[in-house]
Amino acid sequence: MERKTVISLVYGRVVLMDSISYLTPEETGACVVSGSHGGLSSARYALTVTLAGVVFNDAGKGKDDAGITGLYLLDTVHMPAIAVAHTSARIGDAADTWDHGIVSAINQAAAARGVRIAMSVQEAVMHLLRPPV
Repeated sequence: MERKTVISLVYGRVVLMDSISYLTPEETGACVVSGSHGGLSSARYALTVTLAGVVFNDAGKGKDDAGITGLYLLDTVHMPAIAVAHTSARIGDAADTWDHGIVSAINQAAAARGVRIAMSVQEAVMHLLRPPV
């Protein structure tokens, strides 16, 4: 069953979805917090919509950092992408990621927006939604 939760913040919308495969054009401009791993297949879903940013789970990073390689693919289109530590939030659970996720990996686009390793997801998302200075 598809589950999405929309949170309206001062600077924009956050959409929580347990799987990035639920992404639709309705999420254009939002920051999407997913429960999916941050591998290449997940990043390809994110490439289908223009997002303010996207959050994944690092899935333990895996061999050759396979769990976060999608972050770097998203850099090619300047889309900020973040992964949270698999020890901080359950894989496949966007609400847990939003409530408890701690940033473990970022791409250059996210770093340029002020996101740093060890931030909470909620703090990182605020950096992504805030208008550039």
